[in-house]
Amino acid sequence: TEIGSQKDRVVTEEEWLRKWQMGNIGFHKERGHPLLQKYLDILLNGRSGLRIFFPLCGKAVEMKWLADMGHSIVGVEVSEQALKEFFAEHSLPYCEEPVPEISGAKKLQSTSGNISLYCCSIYDLSSSIAGKFDGVWDRGALVAVNPCDRQRYASLMITLMQKNCSYLLVTVSYDPNKHKGPPFYVPESEIKSLFG
Repeated sequence: TEIGSQKDRVVTEEEWLRKWQMGNIGFHKERGHPLLQKYLDILLNGRSGLRIFFPLCGKAVEMKWLADMGHSIVGVEVSEQALKEFFAEHSLPYCEEPVPEISGAKKLQSTSGNISLYCCSIYDLSSSIAGKFDGVWDRGALVAVNPCDRQRYASLMITLMQKNCSYLLVTVSYDPNKHKGPPFYVPESEIKSLFG
């Protein structure tokens, strides 16, 4: 296949948590992603006060940047450490509450109310819990999802999108036989078949 030996690769939740614990987070960008700055107009499309979703958000600095512009940010991340580091690194006060619909999940929300980060598996989230979104910044989620889970991921993302939602997606291009991932190689043809 086009994705070579990656097709059956599975990275467990425990492995992701270990990456955060060990500080093995080369995927985190301290300064924000240049592609978001470059294509911000496409994401916003002249609109203000958007609800913007960050799947597998980690401690992405862009969440604060967009919140400071007046948007509401919702993220989901399995690592509570990542979410707490986000609030600490931006000196943002927050409160924590359980998410009754998801066993063991928490929502960490800035006291200003414009940043809500869910600590749980993305697959436990739904539009009935998190609502729908005007924009999605998928900088490292689709490429981190196990290849066998991509269809499940894309189907969930589609249910979270408002009708006029803008979805910015960053992928990486390389020979998948030379690197086992993540980030995984997602060919353009597969993106088209996943999202239509």
